[in-house]
Amino acid sequence: MAGLISPATLEQIRAASDIVDIIGGYLPLKRAGANFTALCPFHKEKSPSFNVNPHKQIFHCFGCHKGGDVFTFVKDYENIGFMDAVRRLAERAKIPLEFENSPGEQQSRHLKDQLLEIHDKIAQRWQNILANEAAGQLARDYLKKRGVSADAIKLFRIGAAPELWDDTVNWAKSKNYDLDLVEKAGLIIGKSVDAPPNETAAAENPQSAIRNPQSPIRYYDRFRGRLMFPICDEQGRVVGFSGRILSGDEKTAKYVNSPETPIFTKSKIFFGLDKSKRAILDAGFAIICEGQLDLIACFTNGVQNIVAPQGTAFTDQHARIIKRYANEVVLCFDSDNAGQNAIVRSLDHLLASGLAVRVAVVPAPHDPDSFVKQFGGEKFRELVQNAEGFFDYYLNRLCATNEINSDKGRLVVLKSMAEAVHKTGNGVLIDTYAQKTALRLGVSPEAVRAEFKKNPTPQIAPVADEDESFENAEETKIQEPSRDEFGILQLVFRTDEFVAWVSDYLDLNWFKNASVRKILSNRILQYRENSWRGLPQFLESLNDENSQALVTRAVSSNYLIDAKDQPRERALPKPFEDLQGLAMRVRKLHMESELRKLESLRSTLEPGSAEQIEIVHRLQNLKALLKQPLQPLQPLQN
Repeated sequence: MAGLISPATLEQIRAASDIVDIIGGYLPLKRAGANFTALCPFHKEKSPSFNVNPHKQIFHCFGCHKGGDVFTFVKDYENIGFMDAVRRLAERAKIPLEFENSPGEQQSRHLKDQLLEIHDKIAQRWQNILANEAAGQLARDYLKKRGVSADAIKLFRIGAAPELWDDTVNWAKSKNYDLDLVEKAGLIIGKSVDAPPNETAAAENPQSAIRNPQSPIRYYDRFRGRLMFPICDEQGRVVGFSGRILSGDEKTAKYVNSPETPIFTKSKIFFGLDKSKRAILDAGFAIICEGQLDLIACFTNGVQNIVAPQGTAFTDQHARIIKRYANEVVLCFDSDNAGQNAIVRSLDHLLASGLAVRVAVVPAPHDPDSFVKQFGGEKFRELVQNAEGFFDYYLNRLCATNEINSDKGRLVVLKSMAEAVHKTGNGVLIDTYAQKTALRLGVSPEAVRAEFKKNPTPQIAPVADEDESFENAEETKIQEPSRDEFGILQLVFRTDEFVAWVSDYLDLNWFKNASVRKILSNRILQYRENSWRGLPQFLESLNDENSQALVTRAVSSNYLIDAKDQPRERALPKPFEDLQGLAMRVRKLHMESELRKLESLRSTLEPGSAEQIEIVHRLQNLKALLKQPLQPLQPLQN
């Protein structure tokens, strides 16, 4: 995958992405001598074991043993593929990638950068209006009434658009933004002057703004008199807005959302995911709610593994995005019929992505926002923890909304349950819910099974994940190297002199650990070919997360092993002697193992036979060699 990008471009991106700056944007780093530390984001811990080395541009956690360079961190923290990590760092550094160098790609990238800038700037303006201007008073009163804290307003960058037709238009002019570009951003609407504006239609469908090419264009604001929620992508960049009406005609749309633009596709965006993705990874499941205020209330009350689809029904693309972070979702929509029907409509996309589905029902008349406000985050967390499986929920809902004592009602329940469970293609589930349905309807399981077999709905084919890559494959368990082998790894990355000695004197067959052999082989090869370009580049050449973590651990550790085979912190007054001692012990263990194998083989051979005599000679030579100091290898070993 990295072959799509030249090594030179990767190096340019790496050089522009200081690892302390990048990781510091995700975690609160504290200086510890020459390095930085933090609580590890990859496992739960109470004291910091996560170490960032600015000199070597690597990170390593001594608790879970994750380690690597800046690309590895972004990939693992964001739970994305290597290419996506490269793209994100390239975008941050404003470095174009090779496949973006065509005139069309460059133009597209430039347009996206301009739109991102405009969105960020207008978000700042609306934040300032909410905080400081008279035009934001109505929005301030509304947020106070809804119990939205000042911290939440700041965290989610909530703002207010004034009740004016031309505020954004005039703001754009003052910033020298081309109005056609601002219209592409979805912030204003342009119409021919002979076509009077229709607020609702134009706000919801920009294509309704039909123009007369012979007539001058009149621009006016899309968002007016609304509470503004910025919509961010997974990197936290503002890509769109959702505006809630604060006053006005009941016919006016309650919410107006940004239209789709080059940077905003509703079916690929979750509100809040930029802030909740780490919590989702830690919890192992995602809560899906309906609205921004639901999410904000839950998030600020401690339930942070939560997202909301943005201005559209739940789609297969939404399901693929969630699948990158978790294998289970808990649907928690409003308790009214519209919310409960939306839960049912979500099933197909969730099943197709292989997600397990549970449903948390908020007791009427509450929605998640009002429930959390009245009962607190802990009670909401309990509600989620006790959420029932989707098919149990669906059976209960069908029985509650249909008259199961009538033939018509029973037929509806049977048909609906059959259609739903057959979508899983799971025979055990189908039989389980045939029995449960029979119990609820008061009929025999055999009769329900027979009905379920009639005209079953075809199984939904799993949707291929376009973001899936080899990096997401299940990791193999790391085989721990011996302390002596690990000690050699620590020293071999200190100086070229140590690498030269290891190259001349150490046979890699002496090492039991496959990762250590691979690392030493690559290090020696780069030394001999004079191709060493630094530790981050070396980690990339390994193309193996287990080996990469072993290297970062070796480089980050400050101890070696003493003669009693115990770890200890100490200075290294004679590191070369340490290296020799470690090598002698590794060789000794290898030779003793070989001696045992030869002794075992000799016992199986006929006494005095040519084969046994050959084995005896090999035993004698090996025993003699074991007593000698290390000698240069002939020929050099790769």
